Amino acid sequence: MNEGAKTNPLGSKPVSRLMVKFAIPSIVAMLVGALYNIVDQLFIGQAVGTLGNAATNIAFPLSTSCIALALLFGIGGASCFNLAMGRGEREKAGYYVGNAAAMLVLCGVFLMLIAEVFLTPMLKFFGSPDDVLPYAEEYVRITAIGFPFLVFTTGGCHLIRADGRPAMSMLCNITGAVINTILDAVFVLGLDMGMTGAALATVIGQVISAVIAATYIVRYKTVKLTPGHFRPRLVYISKAASIGTASFVNQLAIMIVQIVLNNSLGHYGSLSEYGESIPIACAGIIIKINQIMLSVVIGLGQGAQPIESFNYGAKQYPRVRQAYTLAITVGAAISVCCFAVFQIFPRQIISLFGQGSELYFDFGVKFFRIYLFFTWLNCAQPITTTFFTSIGKPLKGAFLSLTRQIIFFIPFLLILPVFFGIDGILYAGPCADLLAGIVTVVMVIFEFKDIKRLEADALAEANCTI
Repeated sequence: MNEGAKTNPLGSKPVSRLMVKFAIPSIVAMLVGALYNIVDQLFIGQAVGTLGNAATNIAFPLSTSCIALALLFGIGGASCFNLAMGRGEREKAGYYVGNAAAMLVLCGVFLMLIAEVFLTPMLKFFGSPDDVLPYAEEYVRITAIGFPFLVFTTGGCHLIRADGRPAMSMLCNITGAVINTILDAVFVLGLDMGMTGAALATVIGQVISAVIAATYIVRYKTVKLTPGHFRPRLVYISKAASIGTASFVNQLAIMIVQIVLNNSLGHYGSLSEYGESIPIACAGIIIKINQIMLSVVIGLGQGAQPIESFNYGAKQYPRVRQAYTLAITVGAAISVCCFAVFQIFPRQIISLFGQGSELYFDFGVKFFRIYLFFTWLNCAQPITTTFFTSIGKPLKGAFLSLTRQIIFFIPFLLILPVFFGIDGILYAGPCADLLAGIVTVVMVIFEFKDIKRLEADALAEANCTI
């Protein structure tokens, strides 16, 4: 163990205390991110109705693409920073943070331009029915302006957390969310601004969060950042991107699934008694509710990330295993509780997002109980994906992130409805969840065997040195 590992809290303090310190702010930050869309949908559902709810679901793939880019360089830069610090490479560490921050800004601007230029064909590609399209266009035309701020804040919070300041990371997200909620009430309900009001509230909250994050990053604590650290250099960008690939691919897979799911719901919904808009609106609500549970789980994984990265770089392998085991245990308990709530109170949850026909509630309840039947297994994949990223094995993380969404879910989504109609879409979810959970368990077992071997090698090396 190098001297930095002995003095750095990540390498010396009890893992359980570190998990509380890092995971709680990370969970709050992830919850706030999920609540951005849910808060909009709550107000839109009350003021606009089913078509407004469907519109926010059609727009959701663009929000997911923002998160994907943010995690590519946010988690990638943070993991590289912690790995470098664990190895005692202090001079290199600052470049990972600065280059990651620069790429977050550039990616956000690029995505904003793409969305503004190709908005209508993009929304149609996302599966928007004709009666939903005007609402989706009104909403996204404004929210796209906030993409650079959303990408920078989401990714920047990981860089702030890597600096050992999880509370500041949490503050960035909470501030924007509180402002968004207040302005939603004022603009949507008070001033009756509908979709435009919800979009403006979202963007204003994102801008303020980004300003807070940027103010902190230019005053980084662990290493002093200079303008040179923010000048893009391929060697640092490529390394951060390779480490962040697993999280990026996971979000990209989610976006692809959202697009395929929306189109499938519209097609098979039109052939059923529900029509096009009801399935899309219900799916949007339920998937975002499930995102609350996933946000807690992902927050646990991200909270463990700096602990896992630093100690893996410092060859303190028992602490790596302890951090992962603690995260997965807590995640499993939370997932089981959420599963029970989803099965017992589906109609009550859907009612929070406005009223609808009996068909609307009938489909919503079915979607909750069938599609999320194996949601209690969902804790394993995101925590394990982040674990592989944290220890510098992005290819394993990338593969694992593809299992549920791409390798299993999309084939089920395309095949089952052919035989079972729109109900086949509902059964695709639990089938994919079960198979992805099995693959995750197998990969973890083999990885822990490798870590035990590395631990034995490190111990033998230490004994030889003595």
